[in-house]
Amino acid sequence: MKRVTLVFLFSLLLVYFIRESKAASQAEGHGVYIVYMGATGSSNNVVRDDQIQLMTTRRKNAVVHSYRNSFSGFAARLSDAEAQSIAQQPGVISVFPDPVFQLHTTRSWEFLTDQYDLVHSFPYSSGSNSTSKGADTIIGIFDTGIWPESESFNDKGMGPVPSRWKGTCTKGYDFNSSSCNRKLIGARFYDDAGDSATPVTGTPRDHDGHGTHVAATAAGSPVAGASYYGLAAGTAKGGSPGSRIAVYRICTPYGCSGSAIMKAFDDAIADGVDIINLSIGQPAGAEFEFSTNPIAIGAFHAVEKGIFVVASAGNDGPLRETVVNVAPWIFTVAATTIDRNIETHIPLGGNKLIKGGGISFSNLKKSPVYPLVDSRSANLTMYDGDASNCEPDTLDEHKVKGKIVVCYHLTDDYSIEDRLNEVKNKSGIGFILIIPDDELIVAPNMGSFPGAVITQRDGVKILLYLNLTRNPVATILPTVSVDNFKPAPVVAFFSSRGPAYNTRNLLKPDIAAPGTAILAAWPANDTEVARSGQEPPLFNFLSGTSVSCPHVSAIVATLKSQNPTWSPSAIRSAIMTTAFQESNLKTPMLVNSAYGEYLANPYDFGAGVATTSGPREPGLVYETEITDYLLFLCSAGYNTSTVKLISKTVPDSFSCPTNSSAESMSNMNYPSIAVSMSKERETKQVIRTLTNFGEEKTEYTAIIAAPDALRVRVHPSTLKFTSSTKKLSFQVTFKATSREREYFGSITWTNGKYKVRSPFVVSYW
Repeated sequence: MKRVTLVFLFSLLLVYFIRESKAASQAEGHGVYIVYMGATGSSNNVVRDDQIQLMTTRRKNAVVHSYRNSFSGFAARLSDAEAQSIAQQPGVISVFPDPVFQLHTTRSWEFLTDQYDLVHSFPYSSGSNSTSKGADTIIGIFDTGIWPESESFNDKGMGPVPSRWKGTCTKGYDFNSSSCNRKLIGARFYDDAGDSATPVTGTPRDHDGHGTHVAATAAGSPVAGASYYGLAAGTAKGGSPGSRIAVYRICTPYGCSGSAIMKAFDDAIADGVDIINLSIGQPAGAEFEFSTNPIAIGAFHAVEKGIFVVASAGNDGPLRETVVNVAPWIFTVAATTIDRNIETHIPLGGNKLIKGGGISFSNLKKSPVYPLVDSRSANLTMYDGDASNCEPDTLDEHKVKGKIVVCYHLTDDYSIEDRLNEVKNKSGIGFILIIPDDELIVAPNMGSFPGAVITQRDGVKILLYLNLTRNPVATILPTVSVDNFKPAPVVAFFSSRGPAYNTRNLLKPDIAAPGTAILAAWPANDTEVARSGQEPPLFNFLSGTSVSCPHVSAIVATLKSQNPTWSPSAIRSAIMTTAFQESNLKTPMLVNSAYGEYLANPYDFGAGVATTSGPREPGLVYETEITDYLLFLCSAGYNTSTVKLISKTVPDSFSCPTNSSAESMSNMNYPSIAVSMSKERETKQVIRTLTNFGEEKTEYTAIIAAPDALRVRVHPSTLKFTSSTKKLSFQVTFKATSREREYFGSITWTNGKYKVRSPFVVSYW
């Protein structure tokens, strides 16, 4: 009966589609729309091939993708009228235009291990050099593809591909089935049939570099002697070198389409991946609600199948309310620094030194003997305006020849490369760019030309020297990598911040991980990042929440391989409740800001920085059931019938509570707590349940850390677990005695051996 009903509903959609297609197509153009119809039935009753053929023959290339494995629907070229008509039909949850998402674009593993052990004196070794880490877990990388020949993806010492793997190695114009091996076990790509040919269509090969870097960071095999032309030299390896990699190329130079993302989810679920890594997202403030968000839709169906989904928080910090990928079933990752800094030193006359950023292989003398000039005083007389930005055709060659030029990054009209080339083309010998801190997402590559970027604070220092000195001089030294840098970690300036724009009663991001100047594998044909006169590098630096995301995917893979029965929510809880919030100076973690450094809070880093050691024995975990997510959808405004369409596992007896509201989200059994208040001295209560994963008979006591103006009570304050009592609940009561914007704190349960810490935020809106 269920199969007949769904086939009938879809046939009805086709009738509407055919009836209105001719008239609508004459009146208006067609765009790609996604039709989402919820979970598939057990008989896989999705769009049949003959139905797809019917739509295709009606209009050439009408169907872009069909979804048939874990959720039902399709992406097709429709007119607005056709889309509106289909959206009104029974069984359709949503019809929406195909959105475009953007990429969120070594030593980090040792730092995560050493830092946790330093702060917490954790007695267990991480085993970071063991290639058994993450053995046989399969990480699905949704990104720009992969460069399979990289040594980071060699399969030396790896056993046969797990028999549960059902995926494929798709052939492309420059990619063969033999490109896969026992490490890279699968590769797919998704191109719109109407796309004009570009160098990246028709292949899972990475022609960007991003996907290769992400895959290697998560699960790259150890490669000795890795560096970027000598910088950050050492052995490069992923956090889970024993894991397998399956690549799903969803991105082109134009972005990552939502329809491709959903198709990748549909395939990856059927292929048998264990973890999905998405280093992509929409711009801040544009978070789509669930039924029109391809990432949230696909991730829900993946998690429902027991697959862990990790996604980047975004690079739109430091502004508040910029975090994306905030659905509770997604593990949302912020970015921090590590204790390695990439520095380009700028000696000035008078024994002054400026420490800049960027990568430059300068050949200037070590002594500051080169004239220094402010670009504002070197403009062409014919140019209407000044040359402060060092934009093309603004500098006077006679004024900059043989000099180091200080430029300003006041607009985004031109790239750093454009500005550097203006100095170079006008016979300048060095380039210093004063740049806003929020632009320092990556260490810009200046190549062989002497160059550096400096913060606005250092810009003030260099300009003060330049303006108060009769004959200012400087030099630029070759870039160096500095280890054991302090303080570290620091929340990266660019990392997106909470609270979630449209989900106030859920604390996001969840966790933080290294995301600045991370060295990992790179395509071997990328001449754009090559040093002049040398072969392209095999490793390159990237920064962003894009690269913090695969750090967490690797930790998840390791935990899953060691604890195959743990649910995704148990693994998430283990990582969050054992995270650290202190620097290598044993002081609270800071935020890097254009105005200085200030104390970080859970809106910056979630529960803290993920560790490789702590989650192995979490003691207690917060298990979030699928029913919790269904109640979350109820709280977000979906009715019972729609929720039952979305979920395949929803119980027949399930119904949305009559009093569901946004505030109900606070009671989801999540490892963090977010509560909102509207009145002064208002009291709010939430319930949480802990499951004992440690010693059978043990007693935990609650320790509360809260500001003086917030009263927090935990009842009961002691939890006694026995061999027969594995789950215990407690209630938390919050009451503020004054009205601040928000209060941050934590509740830590400890039995003397384990500490299980949960962050909370209480806010007024």
